[in-house]
Amino acid sequence: MDLLPGLPQGAALAWLLGGALAGGLARGFSGFGAALIFVPLAAVAIGPQRAAPLMLALEVVAIAALTPGAWKLADRREVGWLAAGAALGTPLGALVLALADPLALRWGVALLILGLLGLLASGWRFRGAPSRPVTLGVGVAGGVLGGVAMVSGPPVMAYLLGREGAARQLRANFGLYLAAGAVFAGIAYAVAGLLDGALLGPFLVAAPAYGLGIWGGARMFGLATERAFRLACYGMIALAALLGLPVWDGVLR
Repeated sequence: MDLLPGLPQGAALAWLLGGALAGGLARGFSGFGAALIFVPLAAVAIGPQRAAPLMLALEVVAIAALTPGAWKLADRREVGWLAAGAALGTPLGALVLALADPLALRWGVALLILGLLGLLASGWRFRGAPSRPVTLGVGVAGGVLGGVAMVSGPPVMAYLLGREGAARQLRANFGLYLAAGAVFAGIAYAVAGLLDGALLGPFLVAAPAYGLGIWGGARMFGLATERAFRLACYGMIALAALLGLPVWDGVLR
């Protein structure tokens, strides 16, 4: 019996550890981007159906630590509408994750992340009048993306950053939405059969690398300008998505 079920070997293990370390660096350095980096790289090692649930497991501690503070500052009514949308969209995304062909899903996830990176890097912000239907729709979009690859953040971030309000409250709104999305993703993944013992081995080896990355990223914060660290994170996201494309399998694996 394997002591660490599902643990990849050789080059696949290096992909997993590299993705966890790089994702943690982005998380600690800028507060975002972990899933955008980790999921495409981890998918090379363990497949997308395990990479996204593993990202959820790695984020549980960070989300639990940040949620109480976000709860106090957030506009809970607005987050409630975003979360309602996520509750609708996440099961659909999880269904796609569970049923899609793994190779096609890897292509889709990598290209999706490149598209989301374009959204983030463009600086586009929602400038329309906020309304419940729009807020709900943004939550649905984020939920679908979260269910597929744990990348619910970019559309919600673009929506919230276009709103007027204190930066601390906007950050709290985003954090509280991510916490709600994580709960819905956990439920959806469990129902879809994506949370099982095969995640134990990858989690036990990836968690220390992810934690080390967060620590290192947090230590680096303040050593560079905001523009510099955003560009660095964008570069890591782009590189992760490109390296995660199946076209490289015969060369890099």
